[in-house]
Amino acid sequence: MTDAWTTWPAPAKLNLFLHIVGRRADGYHLLQTAFQLLDWGDTLRLRTRDDGVVTRLAGLDGVEPDDDLAVRAALALQTVTGRAFGADIIVEKRIPVGGGLGGGSSDAATVLVALNELWECGLALDQLAQIGLTLGADVPVFVHGRSAWAEGVGEVLAPIDLPPRWFAIVDPGVAVPTRELFQLPELTRDTPPTTIPRFLAGMETANVFAPVVRARFTQVAAALNWLGQFGDARLSGSGGCGFVAVESSGKADAIVSQCPPQFRAWTARGVNRSPLHEALEKHHQD
Repeated sequence: MTDAWTTWPAPAKLNLFLHIVGRRADGYHLLQTAFQLLDWGDTLRLRTRDDGVVTRLAGLDGVEPDDDLAVRAALALQTVTGRAFGADIIVEKRIPVGGGLGGGSSDAATVLVALNELWECGLALDQLAQIGLTLGADVPVFVHGRSAWAEGVGEVLAPIDLPPRWFAIVDPGVAVPTRELFQLPELTRDTPPTTIPRFLAGMETANVFAPVVRARFTQVAAALNWLGQFGDARLSGSGGCGFVAVESSGKADAIVSQCPPQFRAWTARGVNRSPLHEALEKHHQD
């Protein structure tokens, strides 16, 4: 079973807000957040093999193949399904590492969804999401492929329809270590829970990581301060990238065009349905 190369999108996400509302007995933090999927992200190229070997032919510099979530996702799918097929993987990275945009998680989800199709595993999305959860808390939202309200550790998902918006996104070039941030004593862990209707009605929300990231990473603070002159600049997830929502691509492009040289900025459109699932639908039709 050696096929031609197929191409699959791995979209980025934004956390429109992020609250920590408590902790479980095992120490994991309980979250509330809204995931906004984007029409922009990484691209994966996959070619199936009949010898059971999973190999990454190109990917992120500095990340060993065995540590790459895309490779780990393929191996996890092999283990769960017992399929004897393998895959060649090429990861074309655009999503910055440590930026809070879900790059590694999205790559893993794309591998799970695409190889489930190419290897003819027949697993449902819920089953793929369970595999994805063993790789990272953000993987399930990318597997399900819908902008979503999330609770628990991020795995309890409810699809939501978000209004059409464009985003100007800025990357200060800083990789923020999520694991370390979760250990900080000054992190707010008792934000009162909110609800989907209150969020959609415009109730004030925030990102609990923003103050601690600003305090520790001056370049992130500078990027958010610059972006803040154009609107409500927010940190995404626990990473270094910030964003501001606007009503049109033209407004987003105008902001991006003014980006200072020490940062990188781009425009992306918010989508309620993942480009990955559109690609899957097209693959079925072909």
